[in-house]
Amino acid sequence: MGEDRATAPGVPRITTSSDKTGRPRRMAGARQAQQWLLTLLPTFPVLLLVLRLWQLSQQDMSTMLLLVQYVSPLGLLSALLIALLWAFPVVVLAFGVLGRLLRLSAPERFDPERSLLASGTARTPGWVITAAVALGALTWQLRFLPSLLMLGLWLLALRTRYLHPDQPTRILLVSVALPLAAAVVAYTVLGPAIWTAYQDDEMATAALLAVPPAATFVLTGPIPGWIAPTLTHGLAFTVAAVLPVVMGAVFLRVPLLPTAAVEVVPKQSAATAPDIGASTAPGGPASPAPAVTITDRPTNGGTATPDGPPSVAGGPEVVLGALIAVTDTSTIVLDRTSTVRFLPNVWVESQVLCPQPAAVPYSLVSVRGWPVEETALNWMMPRRPLADPDVRCEGRLPGVR
Repeated sequence: MGEDRATAPGVPRITTSSDKTGRPRRMAGARQAQQWLLTLLPTFPVLLLVLRLWQLSQQDMSTMLLLVQYVSPLGLLSALLIALLWAFPVVVLAFGVLGRLLRLSAPERFDPERSLLASGTARTPGWVITAAVALGALTWQLRFLPSLLMLGLWLLALRTRYLHPDQPTRILLVSVALPLAAAVVAYTVLGPAIWTAYQDDEMATAALLAVPPAATFVLTGPIPGWIAPTLTHGLAFTVAAVLPVVMGAVFLRVPLLPTAAVEVVPKQSAATAPDIGASTAPGGPASPAPAVTITDRPTNGGTATPDGPPSVAGGPEVVLGALIAVTDTSTIVLDRTSTVRFLPNVWVESQVLCPQPAAVPYSLVSVRGWPVEETALNWMMPRRPLADPDVRCEGRLPGVR
C-alpha cells in the first residue's frame, strides 16, 4: 500500500476532469510520457552493453561481432547490475524528494495526469523508498552517505507534513529535532575526517562530508508556490539528463571478460614435419637410402633449430589479456593491444586467472579506519587472503626474472 493518500487531512482531493458524457477526458501528458518511458527504458541497458563491446573491440566491427558471439549475455547483465546498483537509490530518492516538494508547495499544480514527476510520486509506495535508502546505505561510498542521510530526512519530513498537517508537535519533531540530532551525530563522527580532508586540500571530500548534515534543514518544509513547479521540474530534467551520462561513464570502465595469462609453448606441427624419402620399393632392387632432410617451411615465422624440430620464432611466451573463449581447437584471447589471438590448444602449456588490479584510491581520508571510497557492502564482506602474485600475470614466464 502506498504512503500517499488523496484524502489526507487538509489537502484538497485531486480529481480528473471529464467531458459532457461523463467519461474522463483523454490526457496526453503524463500517461503518454509514461508509455514512452516504459517503451524506451529497456533499450538503455542494451545501448550501454553495445557501447561497452564497441569500446572493448577498439571500434573494430569484426572484433565486436566475435565478442558478441562468445560473450555471455548473463555475464554482461551481471556486470551491468553490479556496476550500476547505486543508481536505483539515486533515481528513487531524487525524484521522490522533488515530487513531494512539488505536492506540498504547489498542490494545485500537482496533477498526476499531466506531470510525469507527479505521477511517479503518487504511485511510488513507501516500501520502495525504504528499500532505496537501505540499498544506498550498502552500495554508496562512505563520502556519499551524508547525502543519503540528507535525502532520507527530507523525504521523511515532507511525508510527515503532507500526511499529518494537523499535528504540529510531530512536524516539529521530524522537521527540526531529528535533523538537529542527526547533524550532531554526523559531525561528531565525521569531524576528524572533515578536518583531515581540509588539511590535505581534498575540498570535494570535505564538502561531501560537511555540507549535507547542515543542509538537512533546508527542505523539510514547503517552498514558495510560484517557484516550486519550475524548480522541481527543472531539477528533475537535469537529473534525468546527467544520470545516464554518469552511468555510461562508469560502466565503460567495468571489465566484461576475465583476465587470464596463457603460457604458450609453440610445438612442431604437420606443416613443420621433416620430409623423409622412401629407401626401398617392395619387391624391387634396393636403392641407396637417402639422407634425412628437414625442410625449413614453418607456417608462423618459425625457424629450424639445429638440435631439434622446427619451432616458432620467439619461443615460449605469456599472452596476457581478456579470455574470450576456449574452442575445440583454439584458445581465443584479446591481448593488451586489443588484438584477437587464436592460440592452438596444443600450444597452451598452462593458464591462470589473474585478479583484477585494485583501483588506486583518490582520497586517503578515512573515518575511524573506514576509507571514504569504500562502500559498506565491500567493508562487510570478507577479504580475499593475500597471496604471492603469479609471475604469469605480470607477463613473465615461470622461472624467468
